[in-house]
Amino acid sequence: MAETTYALVRFQEPGDSKTRAGLLVKDRVLPLDGDINSLIEHWDTTEGQFDALAASVGEDSGLAGTAVEILAPVEPAQVLQTGANYRKHVIDLAAAHREPGEDEEEVSAKTAAMMDKRAGQGTPYFFIGLPTAVASATDDLTLPAYSKSHDWELELAAVIGRTAFRVTPEEALDYVFGYTMVNDITTREYVFRKDMPAIGSDWYRAKNAPGFLPTGPLLVPAKFFGDPQDVQVTLKLNGKPMQDESTADMIFGVAKLVSEASQIMPLRPGDLVLTGSPAGNGQHWGRLLQDGDVMEGTITGLGTQLIRCKNETQAEGSQP
Repeated sequence: MAETTYALVRFQEPGDSKTRAGLLVKDRVLPLDGDINSLIEHWDTTEGQFDALAASVGEDSGLAGTAVEILAPVEPAQVLQTGANYRKHVIDLAAAHREPGEDEEEVSAKTAAMMDKRAGQGTPYFFIGLPTAVASATDDLTLPAYSKSHDWELELAAVIGRTAFRVTPEEALDYVFGYTMVNDITTREYVFRKDMPAIGSDWYRAKNAPGFLPTGPLLVPAKFFGDPQDVQVTLKLNGKPMQDESTADMIFGVAKLVSEASQIMPLRPGDLVLTGSPAGNGQHWGRLLQDGDVMEGTITGLGTQLIRCKNETQAEGSQP
């Protein structure tokens, strides 16, 4: 008999402020005891119980998925973000930012050669995000009033299952509990410091406003997810496809990312390792987020995000 597939979610029932973890089996939510990070950490002793629970689900089991509010499925203590990790994305950005008079095809070819060399000899580029930016897959995204340059970056994210410290790429996927989806929102004008160009990028201001990490809705265990280098990342803006790329275009795959991240600091159960954004961001299209926009994000097997954008009111806004 085929194993019953399921995902993990975090949810609240109507009128109840308590957040709970649950198994999502088809359209039923089965409440679980314990917080999500404890469930992840102790999966080796409880996985069999949850497999059996999922296999026993009937039409009236648990709660209807439509009757609860689905929250972000993770509560990471650490969020590692990855920059410039999709080959086509980097080539497109290089072409878009070429100097006046430079030939686009030459710039693209030169950048492609650099990316191929980097894939064989280089290392990933990481920076740190704040867990306070995590939001659900349906929360409205408030666009801070201090900028008009907010952009989307839909990404696959690996969720760590057990403490990983200085693991090899060959071992790394054994430390991944599962996968979720993240839209890593970026305020483009804050990425580089104009007042201190020698310092370079300012990821704190560019990426950590409230709600800038819409996450979920699902946390899918790795055994049900399949090959993380063979899924499609698709984002539609107001119904129009903007990002539509395979994770096969990553320069460094999930195993390499997790391994390299673990060389510097221990990764803990529940931590997020984002894998970078494929081509098709707003900066590429010359169309950034506006009041009233709706982003629909999908990654194969991870459900759907539906994020509505709204401008911050003048009373709410302040200059960071």
